[in-house]
Amino acid sequence: MIPRLRGALALAFLIGNTVLWFMPIALIGTVRRLSPGPVRRACGAGLAACLQGWVESAAAMAKALGVVRLEVSFAPDAPALRRDAWYLLVCNHQSWADILVLVFAFRRRTPPFKFFTKRELLWLPLIGLALWLLDFPFVRRYPRERLQANPSLREADQRAVHSACAAIRERPTSVLNFLEGTRFSPAKRDAQGSPHQTLLIPKVGGLQIVRDGLAARLCAVLDVTLHYPGGAPGFWDFLCGRRPVVTLHTRVLPPPEGDRDTLRRWADTLWAAKDTRLQAAQSAGGGAKPHRSPTS
Repeated sequence: MIPRLRGALALAFLIGNTVLWFMPIALIGTVRRLSPGPVRRACGAGLAACLQGWVESAAAMAKALGVVRLEVSFAPDAPALRRDAWYLLVCNHQSWADILVLVFAFRRRTPPFKFFTKRELLWLPLIGLALWLLDFPFVRRYPRERLQANPSLREADQRAVHSACAAIRERPTSVLNFLEGTRFSPAKRDAQGSPHQTLLIPKVGGLQIVRDGLAARLCAVLDVTLHYPGGAPGFWDFLCGRRPVVTLHTRVLPPPEGDRDTLRRWADTLWAAKDTRLQAAQSAGGGAKPHRSPTS
């Protein structure tokens, strides 16, 4: 298929799929916001089903059009994943396509995903309202100087994430957290003075809040290393199928313990290993060989 035609069909499907699933999400989400406990829980199950329906439809489209093939591998000692548990997934961030890749790859392995979302997305037609009704955690990004001048801005974000965690505790969920906070580029890496060749410096503020907010419910951390052989695509190139293979290597780890400094050391250790894996994959011109590699 001509890449541009594939991209146009994929984009049209994603838009139509979003409009289709928005209608039940808006109805069920509004009822949930206005209802007491038992009805609220039933509506929560309905919203999770809608979210899963959107993902399954989009994944079927990607497979039918040949947009992408996912090579998912796990560390040899990784335990089986469960749909009835809570997970925190941490991953490197390279492209706008990363979220689609991750939800496609884990859609039948883990509960539905929720992820940290820029507050500006609230103003996107349909999508912003749907994410709000689905209790995705919205955060703002402030310059360091503004946060130092007004620490209450950081506290407001923390309250919003704590509120989202309260909703997430109601039913099994996978929380996606891109610890780098933004997509990787060599320019951003150099501006940060990152010690890694392929990654930015990980941030642990959101990690700590989610870990503490989910507490005993958190089953494990999924440490995913995502790699696009040939380089990370833009979203349009991804839909056109110009990066037909994506590799994802996953380690299943116990939830980290300790204070913020301990978490920072934990994240730095993860990122050092991830950087080594990505450099090896880039040198080989592809992804690391999987121990088991079902495709999606």
